Amino acid sequence: MHPSTALLLLCLLLQPAHSEVLWSSPRLPGELRRMTAGTDRDRLRLTVQPGAGSYAWAVFPAPETGWDLGGHATVEAGITNLGAARLRLLLWVVGDHGWDAVPGEAVLEPGQTRRLACNLRETWPDGTPKIDPRRVRKIQLMAVGAGRETVPLALRSLEATGTAAPWEPPAARLGVPPVEDGPPRPGKRVRFRLPGQDPAAAYAILHLPEDWQPGSVFPVIAEWPGNIFFTTGCYSTGLPDQCVIGHGIAQGRGAICLGLPFVDRTRPGPVEDGWGNPDETAAHTVQMVEEVCSRFGGDRNNILATGFSRGALACGFIGLRDDRIAALWKGIHACQHHDGDGWRGATLAGAVERAKRFRGRAVFLTDNSLKAFRPVSEAMGVPVTGVSSGLGAHATTMFLDDRPSTVQLRDWFRKLVVPNPIPSIPP
Repeated sequence: MHPSTALLLLCLLLQPAHSEVLWSSPRLPGELRRMTAGTDRDRLRLTVQPGAGSYAWAVFPAPETGWDLGGHATVEAGITNLGAARLRLLLWVVGDHGWDAVPGEAVLEPGQTRRLACNLRETWPDGTPKIDPRRVRKIQLMAVGAGRETVPLALRSLEATGTAAPWEPPAARLGVPPVEDGPPRPGKRVRFRLPGQDPAAAYAILHLPEDWQPGSVFPVIAEWPGNIFFTTGCYSTGLPDQCVIGHGIAQGRGAICLGLPFVDRTRPGPVEDGWGNPDETAAHTVQMVEEVCSRFGGDRNNILATGFSRGALACGFIGLRDDRIAALWKGIHACQHHDGDGWRGATLAGAVERAKRFRGRAVFLTDNSLKAFRPVSEAMGVPVTGVSSGLGAHATTMFLDDRPSTVQLRDWFRKLVVPNPIPSIPP
């Protein structure tokens, strides 16, 4: 090797890794759940509090313009367990505009220091990117399954590190408008409550299509979210904010999308875990759909019920709970679970009885077994279409690209809502 080449290689090896500091003292996290925070010189002290719930977290929000980490390979955090109990930690880099999240995981024994790392180029099993690293909304440090002991932690660093080649988004991948507070407007996704509701009450997410105009009539896609669930393969908040199936079907035009909460009027906000009060959730759904139809031109004859995971079960467990709510739906689409799976009381026998209330025309299943669903479909007496997305993961990413299963679902929906079809949007 030529001496000059060897010198160049040595200089490159001695160069510090390209990094960007994402947190520095004395700034505190923007959101805390079952954690307290304080700074101690150059480190952040986080204390995991005992109490109900499987998750505790601290959120580090991006600047208003978001973090563009497209030139980096990883986000890393150095954490020390200062307590007397072992703790499982997840570090999340959370995408924006409908992108998911990438995790880093570690189990810290008492007194142990570990470095958690999130691969910004991580993909789903089929190769679909999990996030757009140029659009990072927040970073979230999460303790999972914390017990009854208080566990103090020290965060010593939080930074984007390494270098990566320029990132290119998949072709025809849909972006999802961010959730905002404010009045409903075309193309916007806003938190929406029934008239007279307290600001602390459970909210829905209302998305008027880009082509919405006063006096026009649009089909409605009503969607329930999955349960709160965080593991390295799934980032699910349990909030209607994560409802993106409707947007994936309509592609932002020709249909009103409504992300629905689970409701328990004895508790503030949307219920993240479980059904809430099922009867109250069903009644709230009817009120919310009626409000959207009367105020924003939703077509009462063309309403689709859809949902992911818990939300997929809810299409029957909530959506066919009584004759009043069952009468809303012209069709049902369920992704990765369906009523009758057995989760939290959604037994097959109960699902069959509920299915008899369905007065719609068709059902579409994504990543579900037609064989397992057959007793329910026989009680419904309508055509059932089943597709496999190929994503290979528990997520809704598949609805935001042009894979064959999604294109088939869009076509099915257009035919379902005739004579008021949504327009076909070219890629």
